Amino acid sequence: MREDSYYMRLALAEAQEAYREGEVPVGAVLVMRGEVVARDHNRTERLKDPTAHAEILCLTAATHRLGAKYLPEAVLFVTLEPCPMCAGALAWAQIGEVVYAAPDPERGFSRYVPSLLHPRTQWRQGPLQEESLTLLRRFFRERR
Repeated sequence: MREDSYYMRLALAEAQEAYREGEVPVGAVLVMRGEVVARDHNRTERLKDPTAHAEILCLTAATHRLGAKYLPEAVLFVTLEPCPMCAGALAWAQIGEVVYAAPDPERGFSRYVPSLLHPRTQWRQGPLQEESLTLLRRFFRERR
């Protein structure tokens, strides 16, 4: 669990960077065998790309770096439960595990299709839920 907190804090740092850039504050870190392979945050505004979610950007960076399209040994730490689009991409990558800090009851994949992830992918809620939710709430409160 201590490792979970460490990697989720890295993801939260990415989310804080997204916040500073005016992006929805979601950050992700992809880890393989204890090594951070990729890390990023939402960039949909900056890139003018609705698919530029933190999870997708991490997958792209990791697959390019590793030269592999399947990541069954990888763990993705993300500050918010992935949306169905990201869950689909994670399924295609056959990611080993997804650990998210905060649930997303409105747009999270588990609300729509809990089985959207690859059958061998494990997923669970991890640490730093309150910190992630606080950052998201602050972001949306400031924009309303």
